[in-house]
Amino acid sequence: MKTTKDFDCVKMMRDIRDKVNTEIIHMDSAQLIEYFLKKSEEYESKYGQPVTTSDPH
Repeated sequence: MKTTKDFDCVKMMRDIRDKVNTEIIHMDSAQLIEYFLKKSEEYESKYGQPVTTSDPH
C-alpha cells in the first residue's frame, strides 16, 4: 500500500540543516555564538516563548 505525503519532515529538516550550514560555514566561534543568539531572539519574538533545549542530565 502506497500513501502520498503532504509534508516530508525529513526533507524539511535536511533543507533547514543545509541552509544553516551554508550560512555558518566560514564563521569563527564568536560569530557562531552571535548567530545563534540572534536566531534564538528572533524565535522568541516570533513565537513569544524562549527556545528550549533538552538537558541530558
